[in-house]
Amino acid sequence: MPNLVLPARAMQVINTSIHLFHHFGFHTVGVDRIVKECEIPKATFYNYFHSKERFIEICLIVQKERLKEKVVSIAEYTSHTSARDKLKALYLLHTDLEGLYYLLFKAIFEIKLTYSKAYQVAIKYRTWLINEIYSQLIKLKNDATFQDAKLFLYMIEGAIIQHLSSDEVVDQEKVLDCFLSGLNKM
Repeated sequence: MPNLVLPARAMQVINTSIHLFHHFGFHTVGVDRIVKECEIPKATFYNYFHSKERFIEICLIVQKERLKEKVVSIAEYTSHTSARDKLKALYLLHTDLEGLYYLLFKAIFEIKLTYSKAYQVAIKYRTWLINEIYSQLIKLKNDATFQDAKLFLYMIEGAIIQHLSSDEVVDQEKVLDCFLSGLNKM
């Protein structure tokens, strides 16, 4: 969606809702809860967003753009940083359960069947991220492949699942170091 321009009040509704979706899920947070939390009339909500499906899509687009800005700043604006350190930064950015990626990750599991356009926003971000990861991996190892980049993304998502399903603290940086060391040995 090019040039998404929304009034400040609509952005406040989006920001509040991103928080609600992040912590409570897409299906348990309805329009009634959103308008109550945001203290706006339901008619205003529908005037801005037209439907819950469209609203979720907009929330994910906003979150995706914020995340892309962070990824680009790590990948492109830290020229003095090694590819290895950039990959670590990308990994840590995406495995943070309170971070920006968690909502997109959650969307993949929660909304595929009910909000397919919004689901596509998350899928398109993953594809974009694989390309960004690949561009860093190729700097680290000349013959890195897209499969390596996909594996890196799967490590990120596996770390999120592990964080969600276990009270144990696993040294995720150690897992990442092992992957990166193994990549250099191939």
